[in-house]
Amino acid sequence: MDDTAYTHRSASKQQHRWHREAVELAAVFAAVAAADLVANVVVHGHDGPVLLLASAAAMLGTALFRGWLVHRHPPGQDALAPPGGSAVSSPGQSEPSVLWRLRTTVADTPGSLARVCAALAERQVNIVSMQAHPLPDCTVDEFIVRAPAALPRAGLTAAVAAGGGRDIWTDRADAHELVDVPRQVLALATRTALDAAELPVALRQLFGRAAIRQYPGRGSAAQPGVDGHLMRLPLPNGDLLELSRPNLPFTPTEFARARALVELDTVLGPRVPQVEARISRPAGDDLTVRRATPADKAAAVAMHARCSPESLRRRYHGPVKDADRYLDHLLDPRHGQTLAVETAQGRLVALSHLMWDDEGAEIALLVEDAWQRRGLGVDLVRRMAALALEAGVGTVYAVTTAANTGLISTMRRLSAPLDYQVEDGTLVITAHLAEAAEKLPAPWAAH
Repeated sequence: MDDTAYTHRSASKQQHRWHREAVELAAVFAAVAAADLVANVVVHGHDGPVLLLASAAAMLGTALFRGWLVHRHPPGQDALAPPGGSAVSSPGQSEPSVLWRLRTTVADTPGSLARVCAALAERQVNIVSMQAHPLPDCTVDEFIVRAPAALPRAGLTAAVAAGGGRDIWTDRADAHELVDVPRQVLALATRTALDAAELPVALRQLFGRAAIRQYPGRGSAAQPGVDGHLMRLPLPNGDLLELSRPNLPFTPTEFARARALVELDTVLGPRVPQVEARISRPAGDDLTVRRATPADKAAAVAMHARCSPESLRRRYHGPVKDADRYLDHLLDPRHGQTLAVETAQGRLVALSHLMWDDEGAEIALLVEDAWQRRGLGVDLVRRMAALALEAGVGTVYAVTTAANTGLISTMRRLSAPLDYQVEDGTLVITAHLAEAAEKLPAPWAAH
């Protein structure tokens, strides 16, 4: 608050105090005059006792009326009424409300945050959580707030602006975002430490709607840091990890958190949890489904050699002459999760891939010709969908052609709503998994 405003407010308070003292002094003189008049009437008048009894009756009636009025309207109720005139519900009453994520930039001066909080309080907005991102000349404050359902997004933005906030961003939130940030970061770090495939998922959950791209061989020429809506993280293996968030710029605090997760992943190196499940078939062929690792490359190349050109064409959308180039990427746990199905003799007969992409994940599938039409494809796709849900990813999609009726039928077996998009001969089938969550088995359940 500047000196001019402070001086004006002080002068206003002094003037108000002078007026109140003058009124109180006038009331004292009026009371003395009234008392003298009553005394003269009672002492010298003929109806003095009658007048005293009437006065007592009037005072008793006034007291009874006042008691009834207080009972009907408890003290303080009117004081809680907003400027519009409607009273605010008491804490015991339920009032419709919604959660919002709110981010704003405020000046780095004493009282700036308090003014924003006061402006929100005037609109009956409750601050559930808050974290600060300090910058050299200002501060970015991020809130989770609970606002009245009747308050629109524009009203919430206007309240923050009235409190001195700028660069205001709002988005609807849900109960899953009511988490303690340090605890969330530790939980994401634990998941990343257990499984390298969790790094992209951890970054996406940490920053919300962020697109993640990894560029091989570009890390040495890139400068790490934040450039508005783009975050660059060079990796020790020479790759470049880029995060982009069109609606919300990154802050140095967020860059430090992301860099800590990447450094943890780098120190631990490639790692895949030792999980597997058994798949029993009527013919007596006992199969094992497990997470694949880079050590499975030789077996995967051998499986590709046993597949027909048509099967490889459906999987890779064209002729494949060099499977090594694809498998180096697909078997890297940092790019997603790969499931392998192997026989009792240790020979791979099927591979499925779940590759993280923006807010969803891509599913790809290759089954050796001799093992097709035995239900392996359906089993793997259902496991992949369950793994995506475990990672907090609600949509999966497959890229194929309209002629690949087998994959289309397999996606329909998810019992989830499907979207179909055809462009330049390519068919993209997107499955929305939320409605099929209860129908999907556990990823590592034996079948």
